[in-house]
Amino acid sequence: MKYAVPIGVLARKTGVKIPTIRYYEQIGLLPAPPRTKSNRRLYAADDAARLAFIRHARQLGFELSAVRTLLALQEKPEQSCGEADRIARARLAEVNDKIARLTALKAELDRMAKGCARGKIAACRVIEVLTEQGHDHQPPPSPWKKS
Repeated sequence: MKYAVPIGVLARKTGVKIPTIRYYEQIGLLPAPPRTKSNRRLYAADDAARLAFIRHARQLGFELSAVRTLLALQEKPEQSCGEADRIARARLAEVNDKIARLTALKAELDRMAKGCARGKIAACRVIEVLTEQGHDHQPPPSPWKKS
């Protein structure tokens, strides 16, 4: 162990909150660190690197199960990268799907805004579009829900 830092220092160095670090330990993404006689956790450089890996993967939107698999794969460098590629491609497909839904949402909002007469509510295209509820025009799917 090159150095040992308490959880607060690890949190500051990695940008991961203390409760999140504890949670990652609890679910086994981060190994339980050694403790001092006073029961304080002490983390090494390897722990900080692993936590940075987890944080980056989470920022990219990988689910915890995918992060767990990627961590396990990282520990077997001689293994084929097929599984890691599959995981990354699945995440990419999710992102592309969300982009398509957001693009449809943007188009609908553009259409509503351009149709606004900026006059009275009776002539307001925004209100009209929102009250259509599927009549003549099908609104885009929600970008927040998976189809």
